[in-house]
Amino acid sequence: METLKFVIVGHVDHGKSTLIGRLLYDTNSLPEGKLDELKAVCDGLGRPLEFGFVMDGLEEERNQGVTIDTTQIWFRTKQREYNIIDAPGHVEFIKNMVTGASQAEAAILIVDAKEGVQEQTRRHAYVLGMLGLKQVIVVINKMDLVGFSRERYEKVAFELNSFLARLHITPNYVIPISAMEGDNIVNPSGSMLWYTGPTVLKALASFKPHPSNDKKPLRFSVQDVYRHDKRIVVGMVNSGILRKGQQVVVMPSGETTVIESIEEFLKENIEMAPTGSATGIVTKDKLFIERGDVLCGPENLPKITDEFKAHIFWMSKEPLKNKERIILKLSTQQAIAEVELMKVIDSSTLEEMGSAIELKNRQVAYVVIRPDKPMVVESFNNIEELGRFVLERMNTCAGGIITK
Repeated sequence: METLKFVIVGHVDHGKSTLIGRLLYDTNSLPEGKLDELKAVCDGLGRPLEFGFVMDGLEEERNQGVTIDTTQIWFRTKQREYNIIDAPGHVEFIKNMVTGASQAEAAILIVDAKEGVQEQTRRHAYVLGMLGLKQVIVVINKMDLVGFSRERYEKVAFELNSFLARLHITPNYVIPISAMEGDNIVNPSGSMLWYTGPTVLKALASFKPHPSNDKKPLRFSVQDVYRHDKRIVVGMVNSGILRKGQQVVVMPSGETTVIESIEEFLKENIEMAPTGSATGIVTKDKLFIERGDVLCGPENLPKITDEFKAHIFWMSKEPLKNKERIILKLSTQQAIAEVELMKVIDSSTLEEMGSAIELKNRQVAYVVIRPDKPMVVESFNNIEELGRFVLERMNTCAGGIITK
């Protein structure tokens, strides 16, 4: 069945988890007994029924009322299956939000009708633009708190659309909803007859999943090499299809060989492994292959370079200094890299900072990155797994995408 992955983002407490809970409830997708469990939890906390608790599975989240981790859940209609990615809205969990959004094919950006556009609304919108998401629904939530006012809806929609235009994002739909009451989620609202557009579910049904990466050139990122009775190279098929008997080029060395067999636990005579497969292979020739190598088809080879342009989102309280050397991780590749700041931008105001001396927490930058060894790279818009990376000190400090 066709699957669409979408992420829900927005400012903290604007109703992301509640929207998901209501969507699952109204499509009869809650597991058996889940509703009774939710009622018991809410009764124990002395609260009315909170659909947001469908996603906020951690006890800490239930007590604080804030989504901490990026959570995924599936539901299906007669037409397709959906994979929902619930990204945290709190400013301290921006790393989790970037992780969630980078996996999505579409996005719902949620805004509280009463509070309007907030700092984190703009920051999350910036991330959607940075990641190139083109299928976007804006939902103006909590319309019940503003008396289902069309005037208020139009004011908030105008403010947000003006900001999104600066990011070159044009929402496919702007929908007034009440996630708590169920207005315009699956069923049309009886309280907003002035709105004649689709519900959230109908809007999602109009979106298309990304074309399968199976049709793209082969990219197999090597994770490790195991030696038993034979030497098995294990890794992930990032794109294309890995086939038994196929000729491959080992990058960055440029040596060629043939896939003698595909190896998976308790399976025999495997002929192929599609995109997304974690698998093992045995090569015909005894070449030196190690973690970080990328096996490719002989046609349309990736770039091997020690310099590339990128866009990064800094997520550490300790600033990044211009031309600082830092750990770069790209797929299974790792290097020490110099990061030259070309332009620094405030992600919530889009204001360009004066001089690119350092990059502070929650700022973004256009950079040139120079690893200390050649790396196999792709543009993010071509093959995502070889076009996105993280920068680390003791832990992850930034996420980024390769632009050139």
